[in-house]
Amino acid sequence: MKIAVFGLGYVGTITAACLASSGHDVWGVDVDASKVAMIAGGRSPVIEPGLEELVAQAVADGSMHATTSASESMAGADCSIICVGTPSSPKGGTELSFVVRAVDEIGEALVASQSPGHFHSVVLRSTVPPGTVEQSVIPTLEEKLGPPAQSGYGAAMCPEFLREGSGVADFFNPPFTVVGTADDRVASAMAELFGFLDDPIRIVAVRSAEGLKYACNAFHANKVAFANELARLFQQLDIDSRTVMELFCEDRQLNISPSYLRPGFAFGGPCLPKDLRALLHLGRMNSVDMPLLSGVMSSNEVTMSTVVDRVTAGAGKTVALLGLSFKMSSDDLRESPNVQLAETLVGKGYTVKIFDPVVNPSRLIGTNLQFVESKLPHLQRFLADSALEALAGVDLAIVSSSDATVVEALLSCPPPKIIDLNGRLGADVEALAGYEGAWW
Repeated sequence: MKIAVFGLGYVGTITAACLASSGHDVWGVDVDASKVAMIAGGRSPVIEPGLEELVAQAVADGSMHATTSASESMAGADCSIICVGTPSSPKGGTELSFVVRAVDEIGEALVASQSPGHFHSVVLRSTVPPGTVEQSVIPTLEEKLGPPAQSGYGAAMCPEFLREGSGVADFFNPPFTVVGTADDRVASAMAELFGFLDDPIRIVAVRSAEGLKYACNAFHANKVAFANELARLFQQLDIDSRTVMELFCEDRQLNISPSYLRPGFAFGGPCLPKDLRALLHLGRMNSVDMPLLSGVMSSNEVTMSTVVDRVTAGAGKTVALLGLSFKMSSDDLRESPNVQLAETLVGKGYTVKIFDPVVNPSRLIGTNLQFVESKLPHLQRFLADSALEALAGVDLAIVSSSDATVVEALLSCPPPKIIDLNGRLGADVEALAGYEGAWW
């Protein structure tokens, strides 16, 4: 394939060199003539282990070229990849002027050189806010070429996951290759473009691909801040934080794993809130500021209030709460966000009908019983004997249990509205008219 790569900075140079070394005819485009001259001379404009050698070999082979002319790079090209910078704006937003300029140049070049029947994929690789492809890239191309469905082009988002210092290795061994597009022609072209990689590409919605890079970088930033925040506290407590974190990372079942990384309701239970409060207390007692972990508690409270706001914004005052314990298949009600949700709604004047297939008030003892009595002292009068009974006549069901009895009841007696807190009720329930999900 002939590929035009717009932007010869870190991402663009690595992308161009790696694609060229994999058999593609690659043309790098940049407004900076010095970068173009360096690549033309077989040298890399950025320092990265292994990159200089790739560039030199690709230029010598004739598979990598560089130019300041967009039209030269686009003549007969199958794909253009935008790798220009997206720096922060003064107010913290994302500056998209370089992206828009590149798209504009691509559109003009396609108007001038695209032959009838030739399909061209416009692929955004720069990190951009969700909605950029739909709101900026495609409209800019449409002004010159018409709608994608009626023209010989399509657009996509293909985020990169290159770390400085190991960018070349990361390109050939990515954690995943994700393409966001609604165009089957683009998806097919991307499968061919990245056919040399072992893993197949993942085709997702455009906004999902745009959001993925932000999710990854935000998590990486959180990991750094988390480790350093604990280290500040552990230093005061004479704890070797490096040893703690080395052991922490050995847990691939919960700590370094998909566990807990699924959008859902607030956390609760007998451990997480209690231990987080204890850490924050230790921080205060030792004069250690811990803003990240303090923010975790605040974020959890926002998750709770968001669901309450969803309920109060709707019509009706009768609610079925299907699932009461902090975790399905458990009868532990200690600091359960569902108990707190029930308490809040009762306090706001709602009629709340509760069913949990596991919770039996007569068997609650100790602190479990004490907690629920402090929040819902008359729990028995809220409880229904079955999910069907709880659903009878309600305006809304808030569901955190995917027990078979709950799913069957929702299907046989669907309420006007369903808020699925954990997203595990299945396709049949999701197809119901009143299904809304919690966050998606």
